Amino acid sequence: MLLVEDSESDVELTRRALERGQVEGELVVAGDGQEALEYLFGYGAFEGRDVTRTPAVVLLDLKLPRVPGLEVLRRIREDERIKHLPVVILTTSTENSDLLSGYKFGANSYLSKPVDFNEFSESVKKVCVYWLKMNRHPYER
Repeated sequence: MLLVEDSESDVELTRRALERGQVEGELVVAGDGQEALEYLFGYGAFEGRDVTRTPAVVLLDLKLPRVPGLEVLRRIREDERIKHLPVVILTTSTENSDLLSGYKFGANSYLSKPVDFNEFSESVKKVCVYWLKMNRHPYER
């Protein structure tokens, strides 16, 4: 799973939610949109990474430094190799325009982050159980 999140506290909350929900698997964290693109496409800090090893799901914040979340989503959907990669927008934004843009650019799901840790934890757990355990991944081997 690739978590694209610039808030250290939200990264830690996500890690704790995954542990609490006993969701297994590797969690890769990109601190901004540029780092996410470098990871997905194997350049910059991730030069030489085996790009055929795709994450099962991308949890994507919208308000990111360097490259905004919607641009990351747009670039994913434009690339033939990963255009079917599941992308879940996980954001504090409750703006209807962000919701509509997220789906316009091909998000698979859009979740507003709850402020309460227990609600946040439960949301992350449910999302991960669905996308990692129940959903059939388009790049499964």
